[in-house]
Amino acid sequence: MGCWALLLLPFLSLGAATTIRPRLKTLGSPHLSTNTPDPAVPSSYSVHYFQQKVDHFGFSDTRTFKQRYLVADKHWQRNGGSILFYTGNEGDIVWFCNNTGFMWDVAEELKAMLVFAEHRYYGKSLPFGRDSFKDSQHLNFLTSEQALADFAELIRHLKETIPGTEGQPVIAIGGSYGGMLAAWFRMKYPHIVVGALAASAPIWQLDGMAPCGEFMKIVTKDFSQSGPHCSESIRRSWSVINRLSDTGSGLQWLRDTLHLCSPLTSEKMPTLKGWIAETWVNLAMVNYPYACNFLQPLPAWPIKEVCRYLRNPNVSDTVLLQNIFQALNVYYNYSGQTKCLNISQTTTSSLGSTGWSFQACTEMVMPFCTNGIDDMFEPYLWDLETYSNDCFNQWGVKPRPHWMTTMYGGKNISSHSNIIFSNGDLDPWSGGGVTKDITDTLVAINIPEGAHHLDLRAHNAFDPSSVLLSRLLEVKHMKKWIADFYSNSTWKS
Repeated sequence: MGCWALLLLPFLSLGAATTIRPRLKTLGSPHLSTNTPDPAVPSSYSVHYFQQKVDHFGFSDTRTFKQRYLVADKHWQRNGGSILFYTGNEGDIVWFCNNTGFMWDVAEELKAMLVFAEHRYYGKSLPFGRDSFKDSQHLNFLTSEQALADFAELIRHLKETIPGTEGQPVIAIGGSYGGMLAAWFRMKYPHIVVGALAASAPIWQLDGMAPCGEFMKIVTKDFSQSGPHCSESIRRSWSVINRLSDTGSGLQWLRDTLHLCSPLTSEKMPTLKGWIAETWVNLAMVNYPYACNFLQPLPAWPIKEVCRYLRNPNVSDTVLLQNIFQALNVYYNYSGQTKCLNISQTTTSSLGSTGWSFQACTEMVMPFCTNGIDDMFEPYLWDLETYSNDCFNQWGVKPRPHWMTTMYGGKNISSHSNIIFSNGDLDPWSGGGVTKDITDTLVAINIPEGAHHLDLRAHNAFDPSSVLLSRLLEVKHMKKWIADFYSNSTWKS
């Protein structure tokens, strides 16, 4: 079975094991057909473009750009129908559309039109074309606030131009960063969307609201539960790698043993360790109960497969690293077609690494840390000053770590309503998510066997009962929002 997706906040991959930070390297997977849809998703959608303002919050700048969006209306009904609006995140919207099975599965039941809106600066929605990523001046309009305003303007446009939509409820749906946007959209524009499904949305990973070490603790727990001594083997591997990298012959042995595509130098060691650490993180996020080819072709419960090779942490240094290679090979070469491993590639090129690098250096500051005791990674202390200086060196800007809590309320969101926060217990992002009900209408749905927004995937025969129940609850809430909309005359005025 294929694996759809939405996956990462790829924005939060690791730059290096010794410098954990929300940064992406060059991405790209030779094995991944990024636009191959989930078998449950039909390819019956139309592609459209809407002229958006570059700056929604000023009046002197009149520049515009074309925002791409997709529409599927096979099951939409003018009488009693609804609009499910996908709040696009950091990547190509066709990729997300082709791989967001849940929306397609529930479209008929909710008589819904599906709309997938591309996030500015990603895919083909580039405000300045090839110059969009040229410098911080061109990237100045890449913010969540501008993106939410795009979504609001687009919905207004749809209701003005598609007969029958003007009196219908809109529900925002998104996963990962898109889930954060869905929640914030409902908070900021409650007159436009009646509710939001925010799947695996770590809105509390920001500004110190969640412990900086929680993310890596959950990754470690996933490995610990998937095989005896698995996390211990990984924890020990870092010191082995460090010892071997002290000599030229050790570096050559590492390259040969890990089957790396390029020569390994001491200067590349942070990159190598970051690549390995990012692989373990990605496996935790895609630890799904069925075979999947989203980030890479993977078996069902891939961490269990990885941990088969890491059962004994007390073997010799050389055997341990050979075992680490076998474990990495599950992620990078399960199909058996890869000749060597490229330490600059971990995921798909459909995810926008450049744009997210800028967002992580402005609004989306998410602290990470490790201690090597409660987790299986090398110790790393979060240092905002160092992080800020790195951002300035890269982009000429410094982050505003408190701005997002100022904008969206942080944990003080009880005045809002009609938001579902769903999280899988296996997902490391759940550490920064809303996992307890806040009010009767700000509800948390937790999925014990769920990795990163498993509930947004298409129905699968191997879905655990907990995800089936979570989808039933989500649809129940959405039906209530729709019914309340139609029974409330003020919405129609």
